[in-house]
Amino acid sequence: MRVIDLINNSQKTAFSMEILPPLKGNGIDKLHETIDALREFDPKYINFTNHRSEYVYKELGNGLFQRSKLRRRPGTVAVAAAVHNKYNITVVPHILCSGFTQEETEYTLLDLQFLGITDLLVLRGDKAKHESAFTPEGNGHLHAIELQEQINNFNKGIFVDGSEMKITKTPFSYGVACYPEKHEEAPNMESDLYWLKKKMEAGAEYAVTQLFYDNRKYFDFVDRARQAGITIPIIPGIKPFRKLSQLSVIPKTFKVDLPEELTHEALKCKNDDEASQVGIEWCVKQCRELIAHGVPSLHFYTVGATASIREVAKQIY
Repeated sequence: MRVIDLINNSQKTAFSMEILPPLKGNGIDKLHETIDALREFDPKYINFTNHRSEYVYKELGNGLFQRSKLRRRPGTVAVAAAVHNKYNITVVPHILCSGFTQEETEYTLLDLQFLGITDLLVLRGDKAKHESAFTPEGNGHLHAIELQEQINNFNKGIFVDGSEMKITKTPFSYGVACYPEKHEEAPNMESDLYWLKKKMEAGAEYAVTQLFYDNRKYFDFVDRARQAGITIPIIPGIKPFRKLSQLSVIPKTFKVDLPEELTHEALKCKNDDEASQVGIEWCVKQCRELIAHGVPSLHFYTVGATASIREVAKQIY
């Protein structure tokens, strides 16, 4: 069943989560621990992030360095397939423009098709660390909507080189990302909403938001999206505040604001344990308000926050 169907058919606000594949050389056990800790809340689907290769420099001596590419978290497709097989939960691998050529994307789609995984989250992805502005890999895509077009053509049985598939199977369905506080590269919110509508018109069935801590930002964003003619479900992305260092890290990394009330309470904390409790209480309040407003689903970002999410989920589900 497609993610959109799982969301629409849920009798209550659905629960879902995003997980990172393990670092290269690590096993899958910790990932299983995360799922096991949250499984009782009936996750409708699990997203798995994807990661581009980055340049690394190895010192050779005599002042010389060797530059090579390293992908620190490989295995998105394999991990998604392993989790689907073990837990029988719908899995949603991320498909990126960033770091991938059209041919590499095509091979990924073929692998997923063979595995019977047909739900995707389609993203541009972040620029490489060494780049001042996002640059496609080879003939890769500059924007997520171009990646959607490739997936749409694949669904029609057309490869990147224009040749046709001999056999077509269940088409891919997909969601996209959106930003209640605007994507950092968008000139304004109107432009952001314009492109979200274009993504919907190109086939996106739902959108998942960047994390946020101020529900007013989400509600305002949804209202403006509806006024712009965007009709797909807009799923709030949630991550509990957990550490004092996040007072500066979250705004810097995700380009989102922390509400004054949350910041005020966090500044009273003497340590991260107290900050984590403040974050749980804020997140419970936030989620209850979202549920009261009839959001179709809550999507939790689990990285470094599994224990907090479990406490939140116990109180709201």
